[in-house]
Amino acid sequence: MAKEGTINALGKEQAYQLADITKTPPQFGSLTPRWLTRFLEFKGLESGIYRVNRVVEGETPLDILCSSEKKSAKIPAGFVEYQQKPREYILNSISTVINVDTNVTDVFSSPYDQTREQLNLAVESLRERQESQIINNDDYGLLKNAADSQRITPIKGAPMPDDFDELISKVWKEPSFFLAHPRAIAAFTRECTRRGVPPNTINIHGGNFILWRGIPIVPTDKLLVDGVKKPKGKSGKTNILLIRTGESKRGVIGLHQSGLQNEQSRGLSVRFKGVDEEGIASYLLSLYCSAAILADDAVAVLEDVEVGDYYDYT
Repeated sequence: MAKEGTINALGKEQAYQLADITKTPPQFGSLTPRWLTRFLEFKGLESGIYRVNRVVEGETPLDILCSSEKKSAKIPAGFVEYQQKPREYILNSISTVINVDTNVTDVFSSPYDQTREQLNLAVESLRERQESQIINNDDYGLLKNAADSQRITPIKGAPMPDDFDELISKVWKEPSFFLAHPRAIAAFTRECTRRGVPPNTINIHGGNFILWRGIPIVPTDKLLVDGVKKPKGKSGKTNILLIRTGESKRGVIGLHQSGLQNEQSRGLSVRFKGVDEEGIASYLLSLYCSAAILADDAVAVLEDVEVGDYYDYT
């Protein structure tokens, strides 16, 4: 008599092989909201060069007569004098090349277009670098180009309300926003709580921001703590900026090249370079950007802020 056979139950591993798996697009863990580039006003350039013509500093550019007796007083004459060597900002290029195997795009194109995903990730990387350059670039970065008269140090190590008020006194003509590392914002709110003056919040561009004196405090990890975005220890030093933005306000403006060929977004060009003999498709991504400080009092810096001061509230 034939021996009766047995049928094994479907196991978890076998079921996994047959399952229709739901996938996500690539997750870019270092991606940030890039609030700075959202809050900053931008100006498109045609030539790639932006010249800031400033008037020679003085209480007034001309001698002015203030008299009720115009007939007996001589009205002073003159002309408005400009700086002889105005600052010129030349757009900086941030570029990268993406290589994609055409076999991959032919075979593995569902549910996500691999070329599009690669390009999207590259664009996000360039935009992250753009925000970092606006703050830290040696030529046009806000930290390096703030005037010496606009730099202050904290009263103590941690950022206090008094320090923020001092920044406001430096950028008192319609200040737009503070800019600080999240650790610095946390340190500031601890000081406010300690004094019993917790700051209010406001929703702007879909995000919640802490306010001080009605001015939003915008977070960015591009203002480094001890030279890094993510400090390992609790302590560390960083800088805090207060910025006035806008060309009409003689503030800070972002610059970008307008009218680019193959323009994908503001100042960004994406060019297809072709496919080589091995079936590798190449794309050149170039982002042209810079930033200009139109007046010295458009930026102030609170330097060497300590972010690691904690208190026992019990």
